[in-house]
Amino acid sequence: MEAVVAAARDHGVRVDRISQGSGVMLQTGDEIRRMLALGREHGIEVCLFVGPRANWDVGVQAASSAGRVIGSSLRGADQLAYGIEDVRHAAALGVRSVLVADVGQLMVLGKMKAAGDLPADFVLKISVTLAAANPATARVLEDLGATSINLPVDLSLPQIAAIRQTIDAAIDFYVEAPDDFGGTLRYYEIAELVRVAAPIYLKFGVRNAPGLYPSGQHLESTVVALSRERVRRAAIGLAMLKRSAP
Repeated sequence: MEAVVAAARDHGVRVDRISQGSGVMLQTGDEIRRMLALGREHGIEVCLFVGPRANWDVGVQAASSAGRVIGSSLRGADQLAYGIEDVRHAAALGVRSVLVADVGQLMVLGKMKAAGDLPADFVLKISVTLAAANPATARVLEDLGATSINLPVDLSLPQIAAIRQTIDAAIDFYVEAPDDFGGTLRYYEIAELVRVAAPIYLKFGVRNAPGLYPSGQHLESTVVALSRERVRRAAIGLAMLKRSAP
């Protein structure tokens, strides 16, 4: 995150949100507090994935070719309870944004917000692994409490526009998608994405990059280099936006 802040300053890029895939479970309280302090200082929302999830569990279906659809869902009542505890722990540390990949957990967290067990401004961001591919699904996610909804990386502009007509929540969309989500590059569509889908978070993954999560000091140099490159990619995208639709 320190590398992102420094690169954003160097490139003149505004960063609204940092999402971190190792999430709440695999960071210490002190590390999370440091991220939150950086977020407050620079006006950046800190969004942490909640854990555990199916592809970190003992089950084999999440790793099979036909079973990957369940990849980041929560398996069984125990994992659901662990996921809720992760959110409670994060909220107690001061986190106000989490990344959710399970529809049942989303329902529970939405009810917790409504009951006052989570702050009213708590952000429930939907993971791209639970992406909404049509307006009805997006509406269901928002009705369950989602405040920021990921879309599949390969939807057409008319398909994205139709979803925007159905929901009020912010949309998350990869301008450059990591290889494991399809590797699409849609830089020249940025102006149209903003026009048809705002409010929208434009996200810049990096193709040709290794998987990172769970991360840690053993991957630190790779994580820092990729973080800087993502900001550089964002600078390129914003320059295209200014040229095509100043």
